[in-house]
Amino acid sequence: MTPARGARALALLALAAGCAQPRTFTDELDTKPWEAQKALLPPYPKAASMVPFYVGPGPFAFFVDSGSVRVGQDGVVRYTLIARSRSGATNVSYEGIRCEGYARRVYAFGSDASWSRATNSQWVPINRLAAEPQTALANDFFCPERGPVRTTEEALRTLALGNRP
Repeated sequence: MTPARGARALALLALAAGCAQPRTFTDELDTKPWEAQKALLPPYPKAASMVPFYVGPGPFAFFVDSGSVRVGQDGVVRYTLIARSRSGATNVSYEGIRCEGYARRVYAFGSDASWSRATNSQWVPINRLAAEPQTALANDFFCPERGPVRTTEEALRTLALGNRP
């Protein structure tokens, strides 16, 4: 092999290696300070807009506030999750699911009809086999085998169909 041919082969390998680098993901909410993010949070959920979905047998019933569901330009499906215990205790959070990478993130927690920033908010993997609300939302609604939802309308249609066993 001539030195010129070897240099070209090396350059092609370097180019291929550069192309193989994973694409960095930028969450569209990360580019804004918390005060600006607060303005993007949905209104606090109302009982009339809560859509139930099935996670599995357990002490909680789960709902998504249909008025909060949005598919962002970054491909993240954002929604308000409501978990209600049999005794009536309620947990509310504003979350996102990213089908590319199969990850979830909590942005804020709700209490007394207002939002508080989630500390240490970061993308974490979704356990595909766990009986967790984020797994059910990803598997059954937002990231099904046929492909991720692309629009808010599509996400709302899939939620409306439900996932009862």
